Amino acid sequence: MTRGFSVHGIDGMPEVQEGDDVAALIAEAAPDLQDGDIVVVTSKVVSKAEGRMMSLDRQKAIDSETVRLVAERGDTRIVETRHGFVLAAAGVDASNVPAGWVALLPEDPDASARALRAGLRSRLGVDVAVIVTDTFGRPWRNGLVDVAIGAAGFPVLDDHRGRTDAHGHTLEMTVTALADEVAAAAELVKGKLDAVPVAVVRGWRSKRLPMMPARVRSCARRPRTCSGWARARRSGRRSTTVGRCARSLPQPSTAHSSIVRSRPR
Repeated sequence: MTRGFSVHGIDGMPEVQEGDDVAALIAEAAPDLQDGDIVVVTSKVVSKAEGRMMSLDRQKAIDSETVRLVAERGDTRIVETRHGFVLAAAGVDASNVPAGWVALLPEDPDASARALRAGLRSRLGVDVAVIVTDTFGRPWRNGLVDVAIGAAGFPVLDDHRGRTDAHGHTLEMTVTALADEVAAAAELVKGKLDAVPVAVVRGWRSKRLPMMPARVRSCARRPRTCSGWARARRSGRRSTTVGRCARSLPQPSTAHSSIVRSRPR
């Protein structure tokens, strides 16, 4: 059996302004969306529509989004945001916005993804998944890559633990970040400078993981700092819900070195 899927960018999206209905804009630009499609949306357009723009000094904007300083070198700061993401400059970005303004990350990217999914279902009558993305750096590697910061209708993690490989070995540690993989694939057709903020992934299927609601923030939680993980460890239980699975992951915290706890300290 041949496996594969397609990824294409959505052309014709206008410049998004505060108060715009992003779901309506996507529906107008992509009226041929189908059940099972994955709509991948750059967080910048979500932030613009939700009014997450500030005409402040960039450093003050970073301060407003920061709950913890992780590392600092010169003017570059790696911080933890209120969402629980660990990244440079708290996700504050001055690219693709008017001069004198900066964009902040959406207040609740998972809620934004759910709203977009519901809006597309209402307008086009289709059941699609939605992933909201942003660019993150990676420890000890050059360059940026798009990752998921919000999701709806998509299993953000694929838990391989307990499965057996072709050589008969039982996997004990592997949990694949599916939503991040889709986000990176979609960035190949969106691009930073191409004015294509939305992409559609079509033909992705998994018999093991049907489409289901999931929260990126809960799955981004660092396992060993999570009380849910500790309780599961003591009781010997393992969470089976994709949206809660990171609470019980018995793996080193370095596996989540780019994205950590979902709640500020």
